[in-house]
Amino acid sequence: MTATTERVEFTGSQGDRLAARLELPLGTPRTYALFAHCFTCGKDAVAASRIARALTTEGIAVLRFDFTGLGQSGGDFANSTFSSNIDDLLSAADFLRDEHRAPSILIGHSLGGAAVLAAASRIAEVSAVVTIGAPADPQHVVHLLGDDVTAIERDGEAEVDLGGRPFRIRRQFLHDLEMQPQLDRIAALDAALLVMHSPTDATVGIDNARVIFEAARHPKSFVALDGADHLLTDRADAEYAAGIIGAWVGRYAGLPAPDEATRDAAPALPEGHVRVAEVAPDGFAQTVTAGRHVLAADEPHPIGTDSGANPYELLLAGLGACTSMTIRMYANRKKWPLEHVSVDLSHSRTHANDCERCDESTQALEHIDRTITLVGELTDEQRAAILAIADKCPVHRTLHAGVVVSTRLG
Repeated sequence: MTATTERVEFTGSQGDRLAARLELPLGTPRTYALFAHCFTCGKDAVAASRIARALTTEGIAVLRFDFTGLGQSGGDFANSTFSSNIDDLLSAADFLRDEHRAPSILIGHSLGGAAVLAAASRIAEVSAVVTIGAPADPQHVVHLLGDDVTAIERDGEAEVDLGGRPFRIRRQFLHDLEMQPQLDRIAALDAALLVMHSPTDATVGIDNARVIFEAARHPKSFVALDGADHLLTDRADAEYAAGIIGAWVGRYAGLPAPDEATRDAAPALPEGHVRVAEVAPDGFAQTVTAGRHVLAADEPHPIGTDSGANPYELLLAGLGACTSMTIRMYANRKKWPLEHVSVDLSHSRTHANDCERCDESTQALEHIDRTITLVGELTDEQRAAILAIADKCPVHRTLHAGVVVSTRLG
């Protein structure tokens, strides 16, 4: 997945330092994208992180950042407005332009979608805009404030509860929302538009997508995120959205086709050598490079972000792959009618009392359960022979014999 994640900072619209992550693909990026998160969320929200990392597999570098006063960014959230969010996006685009390359793609989730629609005309290099669960009018977020709106108007500001967290909202935020000519901006949008929305979105209704789509000029596309919630908390929904975006921008944003040699280029490693490197220092996500092949590893929620297989799953995958390959080579050599082989594995620990070979009663036995499924007109004798040969696969023999791991500092 992601080759590297760089932690960067830049100066926001109000002079504060804004914290960001730049997700970089392997090789030279085809283009750069800028991601705007949802209202009071942050750059590390599930949808933002998963979509950004998934887009790197399409050769697209993605910058995601915390708006003023949110996440790890400086400044006071109470001083921010929708207009200042737009200006923060422009500051982010300036940073990319100065340090790398200006973004040609803007992606916005929820209110971030409204923000990228508003900012697009002020970033000359933008050729494609993507909205995910975006409101047609930024004022839509006012309903999240409920009865606190009255207190904000009366007292000038109030502390409100949003998603279980307190935020101070000022009157200027409400008045700024009223002044946004959003439909005019959408109608004048000079970029391809992809509108993505869930028909079952309970936070921002699907009708908002219709209004945005009808107001925009061609080229424009709409994709329904069936069954997804507003925050795309289901990993499959976020990855589906990323896949659609990656395919769509190649067609509508005028990007060159991905150069497989560049996109999949990995550091030059000797055969049989594997390198594992962390994606970022404040998480557990890892990039696993084996020759020219790249895998992702991570811990599941809540320890990690579940962006890849966990270490034991990778171990089981190695044993399963070796088992399947060994069986296939054996069956082909014997010219047996094996049509398909699959291997299911799971790992567990068994107390030593259940282990006849354990020397100490306190010792635990590491147990791997392996189930092999064979498809084909095989005799009972052939199936028995295949089952026996599975135990002779190289990885199985290595695990069974025991491994001495020598460790040193590099």
